[in-house]
Amino acid sequence: MVDLLITDTVLSGDGRRMDVGVSSGMIAFIAPCGEGRAEVAAHVVQGKGGLLLPGFVEPHIHLEKAYLLDAMDREAESLQDAIRITAQLKSSFTKEDMYRRSLTAIREAVRNGVTHMRCHAEVDPILGLRAVESALRLKQALKHQLDIQVVAFPQEGVFKSPGTAGLMEEAIRLGADVIGGITYQDTSLREHLDFAFGLAEKYGKPLDIHADFSDNPNDRAVVEIARRTIAAGMQGQVVAGHVTSLGSLPEHEALEIAEHLCLAEISVITLPMTDLFLNGRGDAEGSCRGLAPVKLLRKCGVNVAVGVNNVRNPFTPFGKADPLEVAWLLAVTSYMGGKRDASTLTNMLTYNAAQALSIENYGLKVGAPADMVLFREQSEREVLLNKPETRTVWKSGVQVACSDAKPLELPWLSGVIETI
Repeated sequence: MVDLLITDTVLSGDGRRMDVGVSSGMIAFIAPCGEGRAEVAAHVVQGKGGLLLPGFVEPHIHLEKAYLLDAMDREAESLQDAIRITAQLKSSFTKEDMYRRSLTAIREAVRNGVTHMRCHAEVDPILGLRAVESALRLKQALKHQLDIQVVAFPQEGVFKSPGTAGLMEEAIRLGADVIGGITYQDTSLREHLDFAFGLAEKYGKPLDIHADFSDNPNDRAVVEIARRTIAAGMQGQVVAGHVTSLGSLPEHEALEIAEHLCLAEISVITLPMTDLFLNGRGDAEGSCRGLAPVKLLRKCGVNVAVGVNNVRNPFTPFGKADPLEVAWLLAVTSYMGGKRDASTLTNMLTYNAAQALSIENYGLKVGAPADMVLFREQSEREVLLNKPETRTVWKSGVQVACSDAKPLELPWLSGVIETI
């Protein structure tokens, strides 16, 4: 007997209909539809030929900065302007306010199929450790519905904002999973990376660095990040977000840098909603697209994933924490409209993102946790084109969201809200 049986579902681009059985939160079997598995199931879901994917992995999101539009008195006109506006707003953030806005973003993400998430929680003298504490509370409260990794992120810079270095160490001691960095805030890249890599070595933590967020071809911090990653023996443990300046380089120079990233096993997270909104604003004509060159990076063997990043704040006044919405935007702006591209983009939301976050035993395979999202559409391309509202989501075999007909009542969310 199995706890859950999903019948007649499509798992890949070949269109074969399969049955998937789940027992004790794990995938117990995957077999051709109706062939040889006369299992008794406590609960049966008719897939009706719909696509079943592993739960989406959101590799880069800022929770405590979500949903700030109503608090803004003006719109951001540049990246640095967005940072300044947010810094001003942060002084009014309360523990309850951050927790509720974060929970709203998480609720949307789970409803949209996210089962794993890496959030960047800001650490600075303005917020102290409150954003990290909020994220860690959510991580614990929602552990049966969503796996959360918390990044201690120095948005205001480490040395530019005195006191941040000590707070970063304290954030790691509190339980932050990942050390964050930001190459364009401190004056000295060398000092900033000395600190980040030193902290990683001291505490045995991976790194996730905001890097080269511009359309200036002279911004090449990722080259130094790659060099240090190899020197520290941290291949596969370093992630770089944005890396948009790489898209402004001549192709031969970009290829050379991409090859270094591949050797260092650095994963790149492209964040198209924010990157397209903020980049290219200084160009009088022929505005740069302001995106990491996804196709070029993949050609060189770099692991590339795509993330939501910001939700309705000075950096990005759009979004609803939906990975498919962001993948669709990337498809349009990176000329990735083919059937094979749809499969590539789906992998960027799932397996590639899981690799970037070092998530073990992930995916639709026997023995893996049953983290899954089911669609009515029968192919990756249909899912990407339609961005469907109808999705059923399981975490470890337990249904945590269903947008079919009416919203699923989720007692766990009410319980979390009441704990504030």
